[in-house]
Amino acid sequence: MKICVFGAGAIGGHLAARLALGGAETSVVARGPQLAAIREKGLTIQAPDGHHTVRVAADSAAALGPQDAVIVTVKAPSLPQVAAAIGPLLGPDTTVAFVMNGIPWWYFDRHGGDLEGRRLPAIDPGEAVRQAVGIDRTLGGVVYSACTVTEPGVIKVEHASNRVILGEPDGRDSPRARAIAEALSAGGISGEVTDAIRREVWAKLMGNLAQGPFTILSRQGIGPTLAEPAVRAAILRAMKEAMAVAAALGHPFEYDLEKRVAGSAKLAHKPSILQDLELGRPMEVEALFRTPLQLARLAGVETPTLDLSVALATQAATAAGLYVPPA
Repeated sequence: MKICVFGAGAIGGHLAARLALGGAETSVVARGPQLAAIREKGLTIQAPDGHHTVRVAADSAAALGPQDAVIVTVKAPSLPQVAAAIGPLLGPDTTVAFVMNGIPWWYFDRHGGDLEGRRLPAIDPGEAVRQAVGIDRTLGGVVYSACTVTEPGVIKVEHASNRVILGEPDGRDSPRARAIAEALSAGGISGEVTDAIRREVWAKLMGNLAQGPFTILSRQGIGPTLAEPAVRAAILRAMKEAMAVAAALGHPFEYDLEKRVAGSAKLAHKPSILQDLELGRPMEVEALFRTPLQLARLAGVETPTLDLSVALATQAATAAGLYVPPA
């Protein structure tokens, strides 16, 4: 299977390495020092199951050409650049899996009900991704993998529990999702397929939405942030609010929140949005924070803890010049 990972940062690089280890014909679209390092010395992951270095093609989309599948792993603010560049990777039957954090641009496509087809312009400005890729090619994706680029071309994987969950927007059985999931599993990361991808989006988003703003405010990783009892209590309230929004939108899920928080309290890892703040990169404020609260308003769910934490985190990102509210 010929698979290109578009965006070979921490997550994308990890997935590309796993695909190559599993035998897929793997390529990456990368940029800057990461691109140069991958070309020169390959892509290395330092993981609990060992240190692995693989050689993958690293180039522009135009040079790589049509693929069987493309896995998009960029941060949401980079989607316009993906839309502008992805065309040469797309053959007549190419699948595009958006394995990203936050509310996806396609969220209300093939959703059903009164909100069917509703657009999210803050996520896909000018519908650039919709026009470049289209819903017919699109798979939803969620990834659980705590990774950090420690130097160009080298990615540290924090723990052994890593998963990618794929699903069709309409929930149908999906041979194309299974093919990508199997390619990932062959390389040592759990590839899974679901018939309820929006539920999985919310289950992952709950942690990012509840914890992310507080780590921005504390300027610390998740574990140290949770060490303060008042913050821990607020994060638990925020998680409950996020679950209530998901349920009101028709995608309920069960979670042992105390167990989840206890597990997070052991982690020193900094979430990606805090890493972006520290490194001066554009922050995923819309996809992770503000759009979920817009959906809460649509669903008629009150979210007082999230309203406050997101407002403060948005102020911090704006003051740092890493987020510009849409006009």
